[in-house]
Parts: sequence; structure tokens; C-alpha cells
Amino acid sequence: MDLIVENLAAIDDKLSKRHIDLDPGGYFIIYLDKDARLIYAKHFTNVIDDRGLAVDPETGKVIPAREKVERTYTTVFSARTAKELCVKIFEETQPSPVTQLDHAAYLGREFVRAEVALITGQEYVQD
Repeated sequence: MDLIVENLAAIDDKLSKRHIDLDPGGYFIIYLDKDARLIYAKHFTNVIDDRGLAVDPETGKVIPAREKVERTYTTVFSARTAKELCVKIFEETQPSPVTQLDHAAYLGREFVRAEVALITGQEYVQD
């Protein structure tokens, strides 16, 4: 059983390091409020430049992927489950802030991971 878990973890780790095209509709920061038992997703707008980098539309500066950046979010979504959060973002919000299918799939996976962490009491770190 451990060998299977290790293999699956290795696959996920490898896939997490692949190149992805950024969504011109923006990006989300996902986090939990364990006391309120809610999953939150803050949406931020961006512009994708000719190099494929996300740029702050207000400052024109590249948004670093691994550094803390002070930006103003456009919307905060919250829900009790991954499914409820997906319905709010993809079905109830028009136009959807997500413009690419791969981004939608990524968010669905992350929302499930966040829900599992919320239920089990584990820490959640967005991939």
C-alpha cells in the first residue's frame, strides 16, 4: 500500500512542476477558516504579458509566484464544501472569473484538497 501512495505522490509532484499557461481571467488564493468551517477563494485580476507572465493591471509589475504580494482582491468566495464553492464560482458568477478549462480543473482539485483538510483538521497549502 505504501508503494502505491509513494508512486501517486511522485506523479503529483512531477505534474506540479510542469509549465502551465496562466489564466488571463485572474488567479485565486485559497485558504481555510477552520473556526468558521469554511473554504475561501480570493480572486485577483491580472494581465498576461507577451512573455506569459502575470502582471498587475494597476502597476504593470510582474506578480511574483513565490513571494507575498500586497494586492487588492476583486471578489472573495466562501463555501462549506468544494462542490458548493465550484457552483458559486462556475455557475452562479457570470461572467465566470475563470476563462480556461485547465484552470477550472486545477481549482476543483484544490477545493477538494482544501475540503479534506478542513474535515480532517490537517493544514492546507495551495499547490
